[in-house]
Amino acid sequence: MTQKLWKENLITGYQNFRAGPYQRNKGLYEQVGTQGQSPDVLVISCVDSRVSPSTVFNADPGEMFVLRNVANIVPPYDPTAGYHGTSAAIEFAVKNMKVKAIMVMGHESCGGVAAFLASLDNAPDTDAEHSFVGSWIQILDAAHKRFMASDTGAASQQKQMEYAGVRQSLLNLMGFPFVEKAVAAGELSLQGAYFSIIEGRLLFANADGVFEEVASG
Repeated sequence: MTQKLWKENLITGYQNFRAGPYQRNKGLYEQVGTQGQSPDVLVISCVDSRVSPSTVFNADPGEMFVLRNVANIVPPYDPTAGYHGTSAAIEFAVKNMKVKAIMVMGHESCGGVAAFLASLDNAPDTDAEHSFVGSWIQILDAAHKRFMASDTGAASQQKQMEYAGVRQSLLNLMGFPFVEKAVAAGELSLQGAYFSIIEGRLLFANADGVFEEVASG
């Protein structure tokens, strides 16, 4: 795709938005733009272009606080100095936005999970340029170790690691003191989810971490 074409596509998309969704919801945009936002849920999702939480949940502007990163990972709590974009967004959602729930949503055919699994079989190239993605997806190592210690017998399977990554992110969330405190007080709920791109189906994790399909209507 040439630069001209991608820019034309963006402009066309914007024009369609202005003529359609914006006109239909102009009052709502004015309301949330002037009165601020008060979403009930933080959704932590992947940056994958095929998975849009606002689309999957048919959310209106201001309805959902969305945090997206490679492989929908919640890193372990780390108060040391550094650039903690994901952790900062979680803190803002819980402390400032007072969200009632945090959902970690994994998805089918996740490139970040595939890259992690591929890294298990490849020795690191010490001469290669630093990879931010490579460092980030190593957070999934804890999920992989936990998965390997289970009796599933399918530690290398893509979908099982996608599930395991969501479960580990939920565990990591509870390592944040302000999350643990809000959950203990009954002010915050945590939920694992999984979206099938191919079938357009949503699954929720139950109390045992097993993913079950949500009724589609």
